[in-house]
Amino acid sequence: MDGNIRDKVAIVGVGATPYYRRGQSWPKTIYTMIGEAIIAAAEDAGISVKDIDGFAYYSNASSGYAEAMDTATIVEMLGIPEVTFTGTLTGGGGGSAGAVGLAAAALLAGETKYCVTLMALQQRKQRLGSSFAALAPTPETSFLQPSGLVGPGHLMSILARRHMHEFGTRREAFAEIAISSRINAMNRPSAIMREPMTLDDYFNARMVSDPLCLFDFCLETDGCIAIITTTADRARDGKSKPVYVMGSTHGGSKDWGRAFMGMQMSDEYFASSGHAPVARRLYEKASVGPQDIDVALIYDHFSPMVLMQLEDYGFCAKGEGGAFVESGAIRFDGGSLPVNTHGGQLSEAYIIGMTHIREAVEQLRGEATNQVAGAEIALVTGGPANLPVSGMILRR
Repeated sequence: MDGNIRDKVAIVGVGATPYYRRGQSWPKTIYTMIGEAIIAAAEDAGISVKDIDGFAYYSNASSGYAEAMDTATIVEMLGIPEVTFTGTLTGGGGGSAGAVGLAAAALLAGETKYCVTLMALQQRKQRLGSSFAALAPTPETSFLQPSGLVGPGHLMSILARRHMHEFGTRREAFAEIAISSRINAMNRPSAIMREPMTLDDYFNARMVSDPLCLFDFCLETDGCIAIITTTADRARDGKSKPVYVMGSTHGGSKDWGRAFMGMQMSDEYFASSGHAPVARRLYEKASVGPQDIDVALIYDHFSPMVLMQLEDYGFCAKGEGGAFVESGAIRFDGGSLPVNTHGGQLSEAYIIGMTHIREAVEQLRGEATNQVAGAEIALVTGGPANLPVSGMILRR
């Protein structure tokens, strides 16, 4: 085995619950939503849930900050007779794309035949936007909390301000990312936010953590998405059109480390998404480059991090992300690189990266709401977050 997964595994099933505004999925439980999504994914793949024998998680198999995803509970609930693989990437949402690589490794090692990757999120006990405020006092949080750094967005605003300082990046670029995402969500039935957004709307919005206003933040939503991955030979006999994995990488440099939780980055990484080394390895494994990507599903918990990922994945030079975005390049209608054609986490829903994988599959099956004509290759990213961050390239 050469260790390369290119075209050897495929995503064959995708299932999802409806998306809910924060806390509104209750009285459904996390496991009710997990069951709904996995059953739907199995139906999409044309298999029984009893055929599933593997689970590849990320974010330490946690769902948000207050719940866990437990294999034994899922197996018991669905009547799965035997599990032969269960594993997880550490870190946070940065592992969403990489978890498919974890599944691929298990599939090619013969450890599983049908492997599920999923994320369920319910913000009934703890909203993600103030998650750091709920952490127990430690030397580290004792610095963050009195400084008003009580949520991921507060910390991310510091990186955004550094990018503006170093490269002259304007808030208009962040606005373009938010507006472009909203336009893409307006005709998507599953999207939470479908009202039009203008530049005036953006600049008149409440400032949450300067320079980030309300529309620079992802939504706080509930829901679950599950995908099923199998080997290419099994995929050919499936019910749905297989979407092949050209490459999946995760990891990152020590200079990114705990990212905005640590703030110990070097100058090279401080105004970045931390994805550059992951992107280099991903392109090498997939044997393609940024010029080959037809549609990009970029993890967008905060708008500036889309811009910085576009730089790290080579769609523009370092420091030129602002101008690239402001040129209209990421628009579905008329852009050179359609980005987050489903509305992303800024306007469709935030299921910690899984909506991006779902949209990539729909694009490559030719089933997307905002279908990119002739789309053959899609990029999906996970994070920025603390390591690992991840990326994946899929093809039809």
